[in-house]
Amino acid sequence: MGRIIAIANQKGGVGKTTTAINLSACLAEAGCKVLVIDADPQGNTTSGLGVDKNRLNHTIYEMMIGECDITDCVIRDVFDNLDIVPSNINLSGAEIELIGIDRKEYILKNASASLKEEYEYILIDCPPSLNMLTVNALTAADAVLVPIQCEFYALEGLSQLIHTINLVKKRLNAALDIEGVVFTMYDARTNLSLQVVENVKGNLKQNVYKTIIPRNVRLAEAPSHGLPINIYDSKSTGAESYRLLAKEVMEHNR
Repeated sequence: MGRIIAIANQKGGVGKTTTAINLSACLAEAGCKVLVIDADPQGNTTSGLGVDKNRLNHTIYEMMIGECDITDCVIRDVFDNLDIVPSNINLSGAEIELIGIDRKEYILKNASASLKEEYEYILIDCPPSLNMLTVNALTAADAVLVPIQCEFYALEGLSQLIHTINLVKKRLNAALDIEGVVFTMYDARTNLSLQVVENVKGNLKQNVYKTIIPRNVRLAEAPSHGLPINIYDSKSTGAESYRLLAKEVMEHNR
């Protein structure tokens, strides 16, 4: 039975999509059957895995509004062991189209239930806001992985996210857990990065992954080539970091 992990943080630019792309690719590289669901209208996970988001007939948007089944949206074997449910800008209209629909918070949960037999991990890249798409992802998920950028305002907004997670847990998905917090964009040259890590560890009562994702030029370049870091530059520090994170995720879920 597959585990669904939502990758969420309503702050933009924290490495959420980078984590969705590269964690899913490294889990797949380790031999797990993985599906990544792009629930962000920007569609950056879709294009970051080499799929042309502007030439798609079936995306998560068509599934959300009931025009197709989720299995119609799955693009298989974008890389070995890795499939994707793509997204594009059309998804930004879903929230308005779902006004008045009963149990709209459960659309993704109901759709993804049939896929849990097929995949060991289903990762959902959430949009950088606490909207209906994020609530759908949190309702569908078994756990939430929260990327946090190593910067001064790291804790700002995190309490809001945890409040939202607790609300979803209370009203929509009692089984939801926080999988853990992963630090991204770590710059070993600055004292600030180290202070942020210590500060968050001291203030959070959550699982904090040992793996810290560094600032890495190769990691920033990879999406423009439509490749995850483990394929774009297998020996880079970014690739090694995401392999270590994948290993931690797998060990955590044994």
